[in-house]
Amino acid sequence: MFKFEKLRVYQEGLGFVNTIYLLTQKWPKDEIFALISQLRRAVVLIVLNIAIAEGSSRTKKDFRHFLDLSRGSCYECVAILTIGLKRNYIKELHNRRRIQESL
Repeated sequence: MFKFEKLRVYQEGLGFVNTIYLLTQKWPKDEIFALISQLRRAVVLIVLNIAIAEGSSRTKKDFRHFLDLSRGSCYECVAILTIGLKRNYIKELHNRRRIQESL
């Protein structure tokens, strides 16, 4: 097991990835190459950047950089989930829970 795999934030990120994949299965098929794809890429980048930060950063500056990228992906997920809410793809209560998880 790699060191980053033991991090709680990494484990929770994996759970968030699974949640987003399940959530977007119910979205309209015409969003496959738009919002669904973008949201899935953003949520996967959260955990990938955590792994890179912990696994290959040579300096603290590098480590912070990759964690900042991961945080940016979290904010991207929030924005896309808000769009999904406004497009009536998800219920407001369901969306709030997802947003809280991403922060």
